[in-house]
Amino acid sequence: MIIENVMAAFAEITTIKTLLLMLVGVAGGLIAGAIPGFTIAMAVVLTLPFTFGMPPAQGLATMVSVLVGGLSGGLMAGILTGIPGTPSSVATTFDGFPMARRGQPGLALGIGVWSSFCGGIISAILLVTLSPQLARVGLEFNPWDYFMLVVFALTITASLSGRHLIKGLIAGVVGLLVRTVGEDEAVGMARFDFGSEALLSGFDFIAVLIGLFAFSQLLRDVRDPVAARKSLTEKGTVQVRIEHRAAIREVVKRWTIVLRSSLIGVFTGILPGAGGSIANILAYDQAKKASRHPEEFGTGIPDGIIAPESSNNAVEGGALITLMALGIPGDVTAAVMLGALLIHDVIPSPTFIAEEPVLAYSIFISFFLATFMMLGLQSFMLRIFVLVTKVRMYMLAAIILGFCGIGVFAINNVESDLWTLLWFGILGFIMRQLGFPLAPMILGVVLGNIAELNLARAMAITTDISPFFTRPWSLFFLIIAVFSAIFPIYQAQMGKRKWTLFYMPAACFAVSIPLFMMGGIPRPIIAAIVIATGAYILWRRARNGWRLDAEPGQNYAEGG
Repeated sequence: MIIENVMAAFAEITTIKTLLLMLVGVAGGLIAGAIPGFTIAMAVVLTLPFTFGMPPAQGLATMVSVLVGGLSGGLMAGILTGIPGTPSSVATTFDGFPMARRGQPGLALGIGVWSSFCGGIISAILLVTLSPQLARVGLEFNPWDYFMLVVFALTITASLSGRHLIKGLIAGVVGLLVRTVGEDEAVGMARFDFGSEALLSGFDFIAVLIGLFAFSQLLRDVRDPVAARKSLTEKGTVQVRIEHRAAIREVVKRWTIVLRSSLIGVFTGILPGAGGSIANILAYDQAKKASRHPEEFGTGIPDGIIAPESSNNAVEGGALITLMALGIPGDVTAAVMLGALLIHDVIPSPTFIAEEPVLAYSIFISFFLATFMMLGLQSFMLRIFVLVTKVRMYMLAAIILGFCGIGVFAINNVESDLWTLLWFGILGFIMRQLGFPLAPMILGVVLGNIAELNLARAMAITTDISPFFTRPWSLFFLIIAVFSAIFPIYQAQMGKRKWTLFYMPAACFAVSIPLFMMGGIPRPIIAAIVIATGAYILWRRARNGWRLDAEPGQNYAEGG
């Protein structure tokens, strides 16, 4: 029966008209994702009216194609200009842009393309095979769990700060403070508006993001008149050709990063409201923590491109899992997709796949095909985007700033957003000059609203704070947040201090507690495996006489 449904869905999707519409959709998504300020959600919304007269399978395939293209388009702008085309490409700029500046934009873009492809395929496989099972995880989350998830994510500030931990923490706090300006979403109370209507609506996230990353980078590029007259080509050997073979080799060598980051993306996508802006930073942080050379992150290494690009392309697969199995949109883009389903008289529910198998498999197949189309189209379009490196910096800065201004204004058609772009650009430039990392501030801006809203919801349900420590998922994120915050110290002291020998076993034993609390069958089994891993590490180290003379990389490898 399943094979018959798959064949019927494949026949619907592989018509010439549908495939052409999907190609156009992927190309449109790539262009939209590459324009700073033009979000994926905006591209999908603009596509929605064109699908009204189409059959359900064809219309949804077109929108899925725009979605897949948009997810990958953000890496073009992020790598070539240092400006993330979409919020889900923020972490890609941390290493992609330095690699391009070093004279390897072709390799950086190739790594980004193939990482995106792998993340999309892994996500699509999970979408097909595990939709109902994985979607139930999203239903288990309550405000306490979301708040602790954000607390865990905020511990990444320490990793993103590098050697400037204090400055990174200050930047993160400033980002959280920025999110408190405007009307409180929970109770509707005005805060820090100083009687201004513009401040009452708060700072638009996209305007802040583009100001901090784009405008500050442009100011930095053109502050020296001599450097402003040069192009990236003059600063190093730039190859316009996309280096596919070299990129594939780099991605294959780091297949564990691809797999781990894709799973992080799928899991984050399943959680309603999390989205790619959290997933790409989480994946980047985990890749850095697992690396034997964390100090190289931010200098332009392949690991720093592979992790965020694999995760952000896997996010929408996770969001579609929740959407199709439960009818709950995981993010704004999934909410638009839900609207498209309802327009076509399709109501997602736990029985959706059983009741509408052909349509469900049509969506699965279109996600697969769009990922392959993205690989081919992006390889072609990147040849054009790499030519950007031949334009002189002052001309490029003016053009990019113009696009940024148009993109920011087009979101809400509000003049104050342009002032937000200007002032946060100046603030970002000053912070760069003083050695403050911008990534923790962006993290604070992204996560501040989610943390505050879920804390308010939790306190509205009950003023008792015990659920933050007694609910399994909340306790799980609290435990990994504590160990995540200590990790940079552990990494610096590994092989030098006695306590570092017990860090990994202690983490294993602690994490197993909430897993046992979740009940059922699979999770206690996972908890038992985790405990066994911790016990094995202890046994190995006791057998070695608790020596500290091992090389840090070797010691870490033994610790898992």
